[in-house]
Amino acid sequence: MTALMHLTSERNARRIVRSGIAARSRGWSAERGVYCMPVLPSFTLTHQWVRELRRWHPGPFVAIHLRLPDDTPVTVGRYGVEPEPLSAAQAAARIRSLADPRGYEVFIPRAIATNEVRRVRRIPQGVGWRYLPDAHGKLPCACPACLVPGTRGAAKIRRRFSLDEPTSTKPELMAALHAAVTAEEIVDALWNLGGRRRGGSEELAYLVDHPDPEVRETLLEVLEHYRGRSARALRDQLARDLASDSGPAQLPGPG
Repeated sequence: MTALMHLTSERNARRIVRSGIAARSRGWSAERGVYCMPVLPSFTLTHQWVRELRRWHPGPFVAIHLRLPDDTPVTVGRYGVEPEPLSAAQAAARIRSLADPRGYEVFIPRAIATNEVRRVRRIPQGVGWRYLPDAHGKLPCACPACLVPGTRGAAKIRRRFSLDEPTSTKPELMAALHAAVTAEEIVDALWNLGGRRRGGSEELAYLVDHPDPEVRETLLEVLEHYRGRSARALRDQLARDLASDSGPAQLPGPG
């Protein structure tokens, strides 16, 4: 018989002792079953998944100890990598032989019967790794793939370790606009300002008479984000000026 251990929320313990473990998890090929680990000489490695699982499921967790026939078909491998089909005894031996078994798991593609459950054990809740093995001391990744929205503390991690450059404040954007000299610099500053419309449109009125038509066209688009009588007046003035700049269409003369 092969000794295995399954982690679950403490609230499920009574039901498991009474009825066994239902095949609710999905394996690599979408089959239903139960994830577990072999009982290893190291307590920490046996229960290594506690901290990671508590990110997704309510705790506290308990360890359900199982005894399965050695020839029970299972799959074994590191998470995120296609697992290898072996017997329960072979899978346990494979993980025990590894120099670093962190991140490995055994998947049993069926439910666990009541007579295969041996005992329920309370365990410390801070055992194991979180996010990934060796994550301690490394900056967490704030991308949506690694940091799923809704994860506890996700907003704090995104603020501290975001891959995006910090967003400029409205005063910084206005300072950059006033410091711009060439028409190209002014256009870039206006686009960066975008919809950040804190303050009235009067702060942009000095550009209405700018000699470069591209600056005035960009200003007209930016003012679409502003509301109020002043913004409407500036948009009307810009529209008239740009229309007069284009002038009446010239018909080609006789060739």
